[in-house]
Amino acid sequence: MNVPVKLYSAVQRKGVRFNQLDSDGNVRIKQQRVNPVTGEEVPYERLVKGYEIAPDQYVVIEPGELESLEPHRSKTIDILDFVDLSEIDPIFYDHPYYLAPGTGGSKPYKLLLDAMRETNKVAIAKVVIRNKEALVAVRPHGHLLQMDTLIYNDEVVPQDRIDEVPDESVSVTERELAIAKQLVESLATEWKPEEYRDEYREKVMEMIEQKAAGEEVAVQPVTDDAAPVPDLMSALKASLDAVREKDAEAPKPPAKKKRAPAKRKAPAKTG
Repeated sequence: MNVPVKLYSAVQRKGVRFNQLDSDGNVRIKQQRVNPVTGEEVPYERLVKGYEIAPDQYVVIEPGELESLEPHRSKTIDILDFVDLSEIDPIFYDHPYYLAPGTGGSKPYKLLLDAMRETNKVAIAKVVIRNKEALVAVRPHGHLLQMDTLIYNDEVVPQDRIDEVPDESVSVTERELAIAKQLVESLATEWKPEEYRDEYREKVMEMIEQKAAGEEVAVQPVTDDAAPVPDLMSALKASLDAVREKDAEAPKPPAKKKRAPAKRKAPAKTG
């Protein structure tokens, strides 16, 4: 079955980008491609791709050789399998896209959307994006289908490569676990993404606006916030007390006034 769709990026990355300037006159500098042996600037037409196999030893790949290996430039999203949503570890998700119904595709699009929502299944597919074949997951999201590019399994760093793993000989007491669970439950709430902001980006933009307006910016000294780690029970209790104190200081919503039940009127007597 073919379902015509249109592809839209589902995220718009926001950050603060800076240009490199010469502090003498604040002139933007140029990035040059220089041969370190001759000291000459290398023109674009002389640039080639090379893969380093040993220090200063490269296998040179010509553009035509890479083009011969590129996947067929198809605009089709080929579904391979359907899997349960819970089976995909979030570590595999990369970049999200929205799939909107294409011309004449509303009916099959709605059928696929409803079928996947009812079965709680995710479609695993392959698609060519920017001349590169990508593994993707297609799943219902609100009123649309969402397509996420996936990390391949061999791109995920195995956990056994991490040296600082928890010491298996360490044990926790029932009391420590009980307090830790209380701390987790005291901070438990509903996921509301609109409540989380990139505070660093906001502060950077605020500083830029102040400097653009000619205002002086006070530079705060950088301090090392690292503190000695106290014993675990003291840390858990202090964290739990801090959460409880914060909850106590938070303004409480006004209590709803209880309305007195309306009195029933006695039925009128007829003579």
